[in-house]
Amino acid sequence: MIIGIPKEIKEQEHRVALLPSGTYQLAKRHQVLVETGAGVDIGMSDQDYQNAGAEIVQRHEDIFARADLVAKVKEPLPSEFPLLREGQVLFTYLHLAANRELTQALLDSKVTGIAYESVEVNRRLPLLEPMSEIAGRMSVIVGGYYLAKHCGGKGVLLGGVPGVLPGKVVILGGGTAGVNAARMAVGLGADVTILEVDLERMRFLDITMTASTLYSSEANLLDLLSQTDLLIGAVLVPGAKAPKLITRAMLKLMKPGSVFVDIAIDQGGCAETSRATTHTHPVFEKEGVVHYCVANMPGAYARTATQALTNATFPYLETMADLGLDEALKRRPALLTGINVWNGHLTNKEVASAHDLPWQPFQPASPV
Repeated sequence: MIIGIPKEIKEQEHRVALLPSGTYQLAKRHQVLVETGAGVDIGMSDQDYQNAGAEIVQRHEDIFARADLVAKVKEPLPSEFPLLREGQVLFTYLHLAANRELTQALLDSKVTGIAYESVEVNRRLPLLEPMSEIAGRMSVIVGGYYLAKHCGGKGVLLGGVPGVLPGKVVILGGGTAGVNAARMAVGLGADVTILEVDLERMRFLDITMTASTLYSSEANLLDLLSQTDLLIGAVLVPGAKAPKLITRAMLKLMKPGSVFVDIAIDQGGCAETSRATTHTHPVFEKEGVVHYCVANMPGAYARTATQALTNATFPYLETMADLGLDEALKRRPALLTGINVWNGHLTNKEVASAHDLPWQPFQPASPV
């Protein structure tokens, strides 16, 4: 099989979908094409990939033209839509529920689109979790930074100092991102509350963390907002658009200079005021609240993020390369949940619901 690794073209996206170590494993049995400069931002040179057995390709479009299986980090951008073709497998983050244009482009191309964030194993999302861990930990770092007065914040140090109360951090969602945000905030000495709806999850958090837990209801959130210095949106409905839990009116309850970090922005964001930003221009202000809504947060720590991501994705990539998609689905049935589009059909019910489009379950050539 021919595996293609293009250089990411999304603004300020420095990650890459395959490391030289993975290239070495694949190149023993397959042809691996790596676009020139694909790994340079994480310290991996073209020579590193060549030494591992890859062919270095100069033109972005040639990767798509030649590869049977294209592995990326972020979703294709409009300039890449015409490069996709029928029968090709695209393995990357897609987040289609928040992007109608991309959904239609994938359908028109008849590509098989496998979304990292949809691959599910025992109610876990193993290919999303590493990035959720990074985004959760990072949310407290950037939130604390933008609380500084010179950054437009209210001038509160999250950890406080002796004789001064610590900052108040409220986290919506007790999943992977929320737990990692809480760990960082607790470590800084902040006063942390996690809002969650799953009672068993709250029991687990109560036993394992020093953060407080509170049942996630609108009334409870309203009670907290006036005291909140840093609000972190870490809600996730797998495959679907993020629920809009925070209205403009709610934000008005927060004190001017408070900070809101929306980790859910990849899935459309969990606030009425959220809109995707970039690492170049990461924040904006609405209702007196500083919003941080960067759609590829882990890209800021690209080397760590690439290593964490490829640790999770490589076994699936290798299986598809070695066996082909149909046989890989038998060996790793979780890949079936990752297929969002196939041969011009939408195969993810949540994405279809988000865009009011028809869908049908994926039907492999042979039973899984």
